[in-house]
Amino acid sequence: MGELRLRDVRKSFGHVEVIKGVDLEIKSGEFVVFVGPSGCGKSTLLRLIAGLEEITSGMIEFDGEEVNELPPALRGIAMVFQSYALYPHMTVYNNMAFGMKLAKASKDEIDKRVRTAAETLQLTPYLDRLPKQLSGGQRQRVAIGRAIVRNPRVFLFDEPLSNLDAMLRVQMRVEIAKLHQDLKATMIYVTHDQVEAMTLADKIVVLEAGEIRQVGSPLELYQEPANKFGTAFIGSPTMNFVSAEARSTSGLDAVLGLPGGGEMTMQTRGQLSDAAPGALELGIRPEHMLEGAGEGLSLAGTVDAVEHLGESSFVYFHLDDSTDVILRSPGDSPAEVASRFRATAPSTALHLFNADGKVIARG
Repeated sequence: MGELRLRDVRKSFGHVEVIKGVDLEIKSGEFVVFVGPSGCGKSTLLRLIAGLEEITSGMIEFDGEEVNELPPALRGIAMVFQSYALYPHMTVYNNMAFGMKLAKASKDEIDKRVRTAAETLQLTPYLDRLPKQLSGGQRQRVAIGRAIVRNPRVFLFDEPLSNLDAMLRVQMRVEIAKLHQDLKATMIYVTHDQVEAMTLADKIVVLEAGEIRQVGSPLELYQEPANKFGTAFIGSPTMNFVSAEARSTSGLDAVLGLPGGGEMTMQTRGQLSDAAPGALELGIRPEHMLEGAGEGLSLAGTVDAVEHLGESSFVYFHLDDSTDVILRSPGDSPAEVASRFRATAPSTALHLFNADGKVIARG
């Protein structure tokens, strides 16, 4: 088991409220990722779940049991921090076994769990080594192994890969995904890295200023963002935004005025009751745009930079009204710096945002 429920959870430090009434349900075995900018409250929320901070009001339940007053040691959680926090004078084996020794587990049980965890994490050859004799990725695996041996009902990860280089992050991401598949355990993971969120999560929780802005699967958040804020954390590069004006609406159709004086008709999936004539924004992801003229949203500008990555290229250009736009193109893109450039976005891939940043229609 490992079900969690947060009901109107709030946390204040003095007169400053940093968690503002969070309601969230996490199913047993789910991999849930908290994302958001620095200061949004994602690490604080994780610490509240762990019991490292006391909630100001609300309720936290584990498997239907209120744990507001339970200390961390009795909540059945194991936490992996950004810092490895390994004992430098202890071997890998003893680092992993230390928590169980404090809990007065038998030697046979300790040995069984440590060696099973070491085998899962490919640490068996390193059990007699000290932390200083390991690479960064190996040290992080030891920290994860120390959590595994406790057999917790919930794993909590607080940006565990941020100290690793890019190649190690990719490797550890794969290992954590495999670990989740093997253990079938509930895992809650805090990160600012959207690639980690997209590749690891069953469910992503987008936080802003201590409040949840959207909850959903990675593909749900990618394909149907609820607001402009959420688009900043899903998709790389992030969504482009172009100013537009609702000149008229009729049923599922909207006639939109575009930069440079052009206009287009957007067929939407819903009534545009929120789209009173006025300033709006069209959102389009870089990978949904095509080079050259075509049907849909047509954009013309001047190329600022081209990044050739082999299998693809990123073309950075600005429109005549100085709006910056990024397009993901095939690797052999002919775009050249300082040249004129035209791109097209099909209307079916557009998102329409109102002045408050809320999605009011999709193509």
